[in-house]
Amino acid sequence: MSAFYLEFRDPLFSIIIFFVLLFVISFFSYWWGRYKKREDHRHLDRFLSQFRSLPSKSELQTLISKGEISEKSWLLLARAYFKNGDYEKSIEIYNELLRIVDESHRRDILFLLGKTYFRAGFLQRAKELFLEILKYNPRTPQALNYLLLVYEYMRDYKSALEVLEPLDEMQKEVERDSIYLHLLALLSDSSKSEQEKARLLVLIYKKDAKFAHMIYEYLFRVDPRLAWENLDTSICERIVDILWSVEKKDLDLDIISQNGYLRELYTAQGCVSLAKSSTTFEFDVLIALQGRANATLTFEYICESCKQSYPFAFNRCTHCHSLDSMQVTLGLTKHYYRNFCEENNSFQ
Repeated sequence: MSAFYLEFRDPLFSIIIFFVLLFVISFFSYWWGRYKKREDHRHLDRFLSQFRSLPSKSELQTLISKGEISEKSWLLLARAYFKNGDYEKSIEIYNELLRIVDESHRRDILFLLGKTYFRAGFLQRAKELFLEILKYNPRTPQALNYLLLVYEYMRDYKSALEVLEPLDEMQKEVERDSIYLHLLALLSDSSKSEQEKARLLVLIYKKDAKFAHMIYEYLFRVDPRLAWENLDTSICERIVDILWSVEKKDLDLDIISQNGYLRELYTAQGCVSLAKSSTTFEFDVLIALQGRANATLTFEYICESCKQSYPFAFNRCTHCHSLDSMQVTLGLTKHYYRNFCEENNSFQ
C-alpha cells in the first residue's frame, strides 16, 4: 500500500494522468463537435427543404389566409421565385394573394402577376390581366408598355400601334416603337412581294435612319444589289456581321474599293487584296495571317442600355426591352467549317 502511495505521488505519474485526461477530454470534445455539426446540417436541410417545393394550393391558401407571414414577405418570396425563373411558384403566390388583398393593392399584384405570365410565355393570360388593369386604371403606363410587348410578341401589330396612342397622350416617347412596329407589320405583310418590301424599307430608312441592322439584314438577304446601291457607309461598323456574311458573288467591288473600312473588312475575309493592315485589331490579325491560319471573325451583341450580351442579333433587348440598342463587338475564333465548306463545293 505504501509503495502504491509513493508511485501515486511520483511527478511522472501525475504527468501521465494529466495527458490521459487531456486526451479523453479532447477525444470527447472532437466527436461531440462532429455530432453537433452533423445535427446542425440535418436541421438546416430540413429547414431549407420547406422552400425547395411550394405547398399545394390548399396549403398555400391556408398559410396566406392565416396572416402568420406578412403580405410583404410573400411578395418578396414571389419576387425571388421570379428572378430564379420559377414562374409557376411565383404565379401561385400572386393568385392566392389576390384573394385576400384589398382593392388598394389589387392593381399592383395584378401587374406583377401579368408580368410573370408574360415572362413565362403565357401571352394570352398576360394580355387579359393588363386589359383588366387598364379597364379601371386607363392611365397606367407600365401596363400599357407590357400590353404593347404582348401584342408585339403575338404579332398583332395593329393592336400594338393602337396602344401607342394613349402612351403618346401621356407624353411618353413612342416614335421608335412606332417605326419598329410599322417595320414588323411591313415584313409580315403577305400581300407584298419581297422586292416591294425591300423598296419600301429603303424609303423608310432614308426618311428616318433607324433600325439599320434590321433593314439591311433583309436587304442583303433578298436583294444584295439594291442593298449596295443604298448602303449607308457611315453605319458599316454597326452592320459588320451582315457585311461579313455577304457571299463573294454578291460583293460590289466598286463600292468596297472606295471605303477604307470595307477594304479592310473584305481583305481580312480574303475576298480582295485592297489593304495591307487595319486599325481594327481583328481585321489586322486576319490580314497578317492571310492564308497561314484557319481563323475567322466571331460576333457578340451587346445592349447599349443594359449591357446585356447575346450570341445572336436582336432589335429589341429581351432584358430591358429597349429598341435599336444593339452594338456588335468583334472577336477571333477558329474557322471550324472552312474545310467542310471547301470539301462540299463539288456538290454545288
